Amino acid sequence: GTPPGGHVAIAESDGRLRLVASPQGRDGSITLHADAEVHLGRFDAGQSARHELPPGRHAWVQVARGRARVNGQELSAGDGAAISGEPTIELEGLAGSELLLFDLP
Repeated sequence: GTPPGGHVAIAESDGRLRLVASPQGRDGSITLHADAEVHLGRFDAGQSARHELPPGRHAWVQVARGRARVNGQELSAGDGAAISGEPTIELEGLAGSELLLFDLP
């Protein structure tokens, strides 16, 4: 669940993308006053998740730590990737990764 104060509790390396901020504060996320969603994922090697990107939307994936594969491209801590025109974003942990996915107009 979500503790009081708008902070989202996330288990270490659970291999899932979690919504942490959204326009309506959906699913206990922090409310953003913008047409954007922010997802956080922590992945151990071999864990993976996918994010469906609606038509006309764009995404930015930022790797905060570790290494991950984003749509087949290997990224390391500090790397980012802009994604447009792809219906699905495939994320795979390679080594203790933490990443942020921004779903943008």
